Amino acid sequence: MSTRPLRHVVLVLLGCFFLLFVQLNRIQVIDAEELRQHPANTRTVQRDFNRDRGPIVTADGTVVARSEDSDGAFERQRIYPEGDLYAHSAGFLSFNLGAAGIERIYNDDLVGRRPELQFGGLTDVLREGEPTGEVVLTLRHDLQTVAKDALGSVDGSVVALDPRTGQILALWSYPSYDPNLLASHDGRSVNESYTELDGATGNPLRAASYRDIFFPGSTFKVITAAAGLSTGVATLTSPVFVPSAEYVPPLTTRPLTNFGGSTCGGDILEMMRVSCNTGFAELGAGLLGPQRLIDQAQAFGFNTVPPIDLPGAEASRFPTDFGEELRPPSFELPAGVFEQSPALAQASIGQNDVAATPLQMALVAAAVANDGVVMEPRVVSEIRNLKGDRVRSVDTEVWLRPFSPVVATDLRTAMINVVENGTARQVQMDGVDVGAKTGTAQLGIDPPQSHAWMIAFAGPPGGPSEIAVAVLVEANPGAADQTGGRVAGPIVAAVLDQYFGG
Repeated sequence: MSTRPLRHVVLVLLGCFFLLFVQLNRIQVIDAEELRQHPANTRTVQRDFNRDRGPIVTADGTVVARSEDSDGAFERQRIYPEGDLYAHSAGFLSFNLGAAGIERIYNDDLVGRRPELQFGGLTDVLREGEPTGEVVLTLRHDLQTVAKDALGSVDGSVVALDPRTGQILALWSYPSYDPNLLASHDGRSVNESYTELDGATGNPLRAASYRDIFFPGSTFKVITAAAGLSTGVATLTSPVFVPSAEYVPPLTTRPLTNFGGSTCGGDILEMMRVSCNTGFAELGAGLLGPQRLIDQAQAFGFNTVPPIDLPGAEASRFPTDFGEELRPPSFELPAGVFEQSPALAQASIGQNDVAATPLQMALVAAAVANDGVVMEPRVVSEIRNLKGDRVRSVDTEVWLRPFSPVVATDLRTAMINVVENGTARQVQMDGVDVGAKTGTAQLGIDPPQSHAWMIAFAGPPGGPSEIAVAVLVEANPGAADQTGGRVAGPIVAAVLDQYFGG
């Protein structure tokens, strides 16, 4: 009797066993950390829920989260003294829902599971209690408070960071939520609060500052200008675009216009000063073309999730398909014109399918401020042990280099000119060099609404910039005329004023 069928069965079984072995090792080894950090996985949090847990504190010493003794269902209760102020960064710890934010990402540090916390020295062996860790934020309580107060009760976000290090100094979005509601030991109350928050207007559980994307409007012109300067297509003083009230992109009869129907043109320095739509649209669609703009946007980090040490960050978006180039003689159009040139013209001024997080636009300002270098954004600076000694630093590294220091110098010149002579005069400060770009992103709906933006950097005269800021005030009904300079400008000014001590 032939044994060939039996050999086939054995080979199939061996193949299945091999595949099972590979999959098991992939899950247990390769994907273990990703699965452990997945928001739906609450087993790690439940395992650590009843353990002692270290505090989370700001860079200037304010306690953001701490654990207290409890006589409820568990021995320890997580408390958030500042309520909603740090909810989108610190997150929460919940037996029902798991953990969010820093409570999740730095769980092993907070419960003292890291070797450097467990074996910090001979004297640590004799200490009482479990070896918890203290997580120290890069956020400053004074700046976070000013950001919240300045934005007020309108939907929007404020991001401030140190362009030299990537350390985030303020990260605020409205609406926010009180994490104490989700950290309660009353399971029914937690579920009811979560359901209410999850369905609330403005999605308060979601940090718009780094998890939602919006039309960046004219703040994107910094990127279009960078593309022109980096490729040699333009300098600060050439070409000079003819002043006009409208620009009609190829393949359409629908013109792009300037804010308020104004007429503008000139070189990049002048067009940045007045935020000229027509000139930047022509620069993008008529001279740069899609690939240069795509390359420059992606060099800034568009279409890539930023490496922030918080969960759920969203990638900003710049379209990568503008159609095929149309060339003469089949069409009576100049070389360099593309099938979707209207979309390219709109993208050049931050409209159409362009969308960015406030964090991304803060990094754009930071790149200009930091000689064309974008550092990885971080909200945690270090971990300390029970004695208050630093056991681990959360260092930042270079993330991107979107343009050269020479281009950065030109862009700084242009953005400082916007503050001194243009649409961002609201953020002028005595004894401080401030550069900025305003943005008014129209949503194209009826009745009209628009997002109000400003990105900025600031530092001592002649010295390196110490802070970069992005402010977004989201569109809301009845605010069709809100502009970046008038609405977002005072919020930027308040943050800079606090940073530089008034």
